[in-house]
Formats: sequence, structure tokens, C-alpha cells
Amino acid sequence: MDDLDLQQYAVGIDLALEAKEFAESGGQGPIQGVVSDISKDDGITITRLQVTNEEGSKALGKMIGHYVTFEVPDLRKQDTGLQDRVATKLAQEFESFLQRVGINKQCNVLIVGLGNWNVTPDSLGPLVVENVLVTRHFFQLMPDEVAPGYRCISAVAPGVLGVTGIESSEIVQGIVERTKPDLIIAIDALASKALERVNTTIQIADTGIHPGSGIGNKRRGLTKEILGIPVIAIGVPTVLYASTIVSNSIDLVREHLKRHSASSEGFLGLLDSINEEERLQLVREALGPLGHDLLVTPKEIDQFIEDIANIVASGLNAALHDAVDASNVAAYTH
Repeated sequence: MDDLDLQQYAVGIDLALEAKEFAESGGQGPIQGVVSDISKDDGITITRLQVTNEEGSKALGKMIGHYVTFEVPDLRKQDTGLQDRVATKLAQEFESFLQRVGINKQCNVLIVGLGNWNVTPDSLGPLVVENVLVTRHFFQLMPDEVAPGYRCISAVAPGVLGVTGIESSEIVQGIVERTKPDLIIAIDALASKALERVNTTIQIADTGIHPGSGIGNKRRGLTKEILGIPVIAIGVPTVLYASTIVSNSIDLVREHLKRHSASSEGFLGLLDSINEEERLQLVREALGPLGHDLLVTPKEIDQFIEDIANIVASGLNAALHDAVDASNVAAYTH
């Protein structure tokens, strides 16, 4: 294993929680410059993670800032009651982000739905834009008739480079220069390293977003440094690599064999003696040259993407508009 260069097979990790798990996988214990706490509430696990300095940022490969991750395994069961509770929790956490970046009730907000609406697992952003409550046109055309409790919200789905020929960041920058929002909320689909987190996880971050980073695309991001205003990102993992599935399957097989056999070494050999990350990179080494390290999404993605888009839009509507009842946020999507 000493002769294997694993870095050449590395792929960006979208979820800060997974980046932390990866950084800690070497057995070195807690990472300096990273603070986290976990709370659980009836099937919803919320991990609040803060990267406080450059040491923590380098260890995780994440910018200094705050990251909140919702893990809800039962989202796959299409439980509407659970979806409503997740939307309410999302609204509450998002309000904390608004306060943290200094956005008050008079500030204008631009919601950006990143992704390709023609590709189901990448259509989260455009679907959220369809469901958020936009009000800027009312504030522009009939400000005296806007009821109390609503904020000036605009939204756009700029498409993807392969469709428009223009970087999403360039489109958003032009809109920012013309409409002068105080905050950008960017929504995008992510990639995960774990089977169980696909279609069950939501991440909020106040560090902006880099479209395509999780699948190896180096693209111009939507960040405060680039756009000049705060950017809060919301992401949901909807895809993972085939190599991740193979590596996770080896783990499942190993655990199964351990339950039914005194030793699994005879079945898995070398694969049973190396750590998870080395095994994953070996699988990528085998699949990559063949072009078989595909991006994979679950077969239920069509229904899920609609459900999760409604959850995110409902949570945003409640967090951004006081007139929207946070206890019944789902009623405000259309």
C-alpha cells in the first residue's frame, strides 16, 4: 500500500459532516479548529459543525464557517408528517443563519436554484425556485399593498454551463449588480460518500457553494468573496459514485460474514485488512480507467426530488416570511 498514490483518485466531499468523518478516520481524535455538537429529535439528527480557523479548514477541506446537517433516514418512507417536521426544523435553523450573517427583515434576498432541470437528480434547485414565495415584483410595482410579514424575495434558476454556455456564477453576478440583493441563498444537489445519506440528508452552510465540486468539476463558485454579499448554501445529496457503492457493499458483506463466521479474512483477504478510504480508492483505481465509476442515483429519485424540494421551499418560506406559519409550512408551497 505504501507504493499507491491515493491522491490521484480523490474526489471532493460535499458534506462537511463526511469531510469531518474522513479527517478523523486516521484515528487521530478530535480535529483542532473544528467544533461540533449533535442533537436528536424523533427521527431527525442535527449536526452543527463550525470550522473556526485555518487549521480546521485545511483538515476538512472546507472554508471557515458554520455547517448544519439534517439526517433523516425515514425521509425515504414519504411520511408527510415527518416532512412537515423537517421543514419546520429547517426553518428554525435557517433563521439562525440569517441572524448570524446580519440579515434583518428589511433585507432583500435572491434565491438561486442551481442545477439542470432536465436531469432529475440535478433538478433540486430549479424545483425549489418553483415553490418558493417570491415577492419582489409586488414590492416594485405595488409596495403599499404588500401585507406586513413578507420580505422582498426574488428567485432565479440560471441553468448549467452545458445548456447556457455561461457559468452560473457569471449569470448570478450580473443579477446581483442589477437588483442589489443583500443575501443570496443557493440551492444545489450534492454527492455523498455514504449510501444511507443519499436522499435523506440536508446541509446548510454560510460559506457559499461551488457547483459540481462533489463530482470533480472545478467551477467558479457563489461566495461572498466573488459576489460581494453573503451566500448561504442549501444542499441535498442525490447521487454517489459507483465506487462508493462497491466499497460500502464490501463493508456490508464483511459485517454479514462476521455474524455468520468466526473469521472473514479468508473471504476478503487484503480488502479486510485495509482501511475504508484506501479500499475506496482501490475500487476507484479499478473502475476509473474502464469508465465504470458512474454517478448513481436511487430509482425513487423522481418522487424524492419533488418531496425534498417542497421541504426546502417550505422551510425557506417560513424562515424568510413572518406571515408564513412555521408550524404549517407545507401549506405555503404551490
